[in-house]
Amino acid sequence: QLVESGGGLVQPGGSLRLSCAASGFTFSVFAMSWHRQARGEEREWIAGISTSGTNTKYADAVKGRFSITRDDAQNMVYLQMNNLKPDDTAVYYCNTGYSQALGQAWGQGTQVVVST
Repeated sequence: QLVESGGGLVQPGGSLRLSCAASGFTFSVFAMSWHRQARGEEREWIAGISTSGTNTKYADAVKGRFSITRDDAQNMVYLQMNNLKPDDTAVYYCNTGYSQALGQAWGQGTQVVVST
Protein backbone atom coordinates (compact mmCIF):
# COMPACT_ATOMS: atom_id res chain seq x y z
CA GLN A 1 0.00 0.00 0.00
CA LEU A 2 1.18 3.50 -0.83
CA VAL A 3 -0.17 6.55 0.98
CA GLU A 4 0.86 10.00 -0.18
CA SER A 5 0.52 13.17 1.87
CA GLY A 6 1.80 16.71 2.18
CA GLY A 7 0.12 18.40 -0.73
CA GLY A 8 -1.70 21.70 -0.57
CA LEU A 9 -2.05 25.17 -1.99
CA VAL A 10 1.15 27.15 -2.38
CA GLN A 11 2.10 30.36 -4.13
CA PRO A 12 4.52 30.35 -7.06
CA GLY A 13 8.06 30.22 -5.76
CA GLY A 14 7.01 28.38 -2.64
CA SER A 15 7.97 24.96 -1.34
CA LEU A 16 6.28 21.76 -0.24
CA ARG A 17 7.51 18.43 1.03
CA LEU A 18 5.52 15.38 -0.01
CA SER A 19 5.66 12.10 1.86
CA CYS A 20 4.85 8.56 0.79
CA ALA A 21 4.32 5.80 3.34
CA ALA A 22 4.81 2.31 1.96
CA SER A 23 3.63 -0.96 3.44
CA GLY A 24 2.96 -4.52 2.41
CA PHE A 25 6.20 -5.13 0.56
CA THR A 26 9.92 -5.14 1.31
CA PHE A 27 10.52 -1.45 0.80
CA SER A 28 14.31 -1.46 1.00
CA VAL A 29 14.80 -3.72 -2.04
CA PHE A 30 12.82 -1.50 -4.37
CA ALA A 31 13.78 1.68 -6.15
CA MET A 32 11.06 4.27 -5.70
CA SER A 33 9.70 7.05 -7.81
CA TRP A 34 7.33 9.99 -7.85
CA HIS A 35 4.84 10.66 -10.61
CA ARG A 36 2.25 13.32 -11.20
CA GLN A 37 -0.93 13.79 -13.18
CA ALA A 38 -2.30 17.16 -14.13
CA ARG A 39 -5.97 17.50 -14.97
CA GLY A 40 -6.62 16.25 -18.47
CA GLU A 41 -3.10 14.91 -18.84
CA GLU A 42 -1.52 11.49 -18.58
CA ARG A 43 0.40 10.56 -15.46
CA GLU A 44 4.10 11.31 -15.87
CA TRP A 45 7.20 10.15 -14.06
CA ILE A 46 9.17 12.97 -12.43
CA ALA A 47 11.77 11.51 -10.07
CA GLY A 48 13.36 8.22 -9.07
CA ILE A 49 15.66 7.01 -6.33
CA SER A 50 17.60 3.76 -6.27
CA THR A 51 17.78 1.32 -3.41
CA SER A 52 19.73 2.79 -0.52
CA GLY A 53 19.36 6.23 -2.12
CA THR A 54 22.63 5.93 -4.00
CA ASN A 55 21.32 7.34 -7.25
CA THR A 56 18.58 9.77 -8.18
CA LYS A 57 17.10 10.83 -11.49
CA TYR A 58 14.76 13.65 -12.45
CA ALA A 59 12.61 14.71 -15.33
CA ASP A 60 13.85 17.85 -17.02
CA ALA A 61 10.76 19.75 -15.88
CA VAL A 62 11.72 19.41 -12.20
CA LYS A 63 15.50 19.03 -12.30
CA GLY A 64 17.21 21.46 -9.97
CA ARG A 65 13.98 22.25 -8.09
CA PHE A 66 12.81 18.90 -6.71
CA SER A 67 14.71 16.41 -4.57
CA ILE A 68 13.75 12.81 -3.86
CA THR A 69 14.96 11.06 -0.73
CA ARG A 70 14.09 7.90 1.16
CA ASP A 71 14.17 6.54 4.69
CA ASP A 72 14.33 2.76 4.63
CA ALA A 73 13.97 2.50 8.40
CA GLN A 74 10.58 4.19 8.16
CA ASN A 75 9.52 2.83 4.75
CA MET A 76 9.12 6.39 3.52
CA VAL A 77 9.99 8.27 0.38
CA TYR A 78 9.90 12.05 0.17
CA LEU A 79 9.78 14.71 -2.50
CA GLN A 80 11.07 18.14 -1.58
CA MET A 81 9.68 20.65 -4.06
CA ASN A 82 11.17 24.13 -4.23
CA ASN A 83 10.53 27.11 -6.48
CA LEU A 84 7.15 25.73 -7.40
CA LYS A 85 5.48 26.88 -10.60
CA PRO A 86 1.82 26.87 -11.70
CA ASP A 87 2.72 24.06 -14.15
CA ASP A 88 3.55 21.88 -11.13
CA THR A 89 -0.14 21.78 -10.25
CA ALA A 90 -1.11 18.10 -10.28
CA VAL A 91 -1.93 15.09 -8.17
CA TYR A 92 1.32 13.51 -7.02
CA TYR A 93 1.82 9.77 -6.58
CA CYS A 94 4.64 7.48 -5.52
CA ASN A 95 5.33 3.96 -6.73
CA THR A 96 8.06 1.36 -6.91
CA GLY A 97 10.50 1.64 -9.78
CA TYR A 98 13.33 4.01 -10.70
CA SER A 99 12.41 5.57 -14.05
CA GLN A 100 8.94 4.12 -14.40
CA ALA A 101 6.26 2.69 -12.15
CA LEU A 102 6.73 -1.02 -11.52
CA GLY A 103 3.22 -1.94 -10.74
CA GLN A 104 2.30 -1.40 -7.12
CA ALA A 105 -1.30 -0.33 -6.87
CA TRP A 106 -1.50 3.44 -7.03
CA GLY A 107 -2.44 5.30 -3.89
CA GLN A 108 -4.91 8.14 -3.73
CA GLY A 109 -2.23 10.70 -4.43
CA THR A 110 -1.84 14.12 -2.90
CA GLN A 111 -3.04 17.29 -4.63
CA VAL A 112 -0.61 20.15 -5.18
CA VAL A 113 -1.96 23.48 -6.39
CA VAL A 114 0.44 26.28 -7.23
CA SER A 115 -1.46 29.50 -7.59
CA THR A 116 -1.72 33.07 -6.41
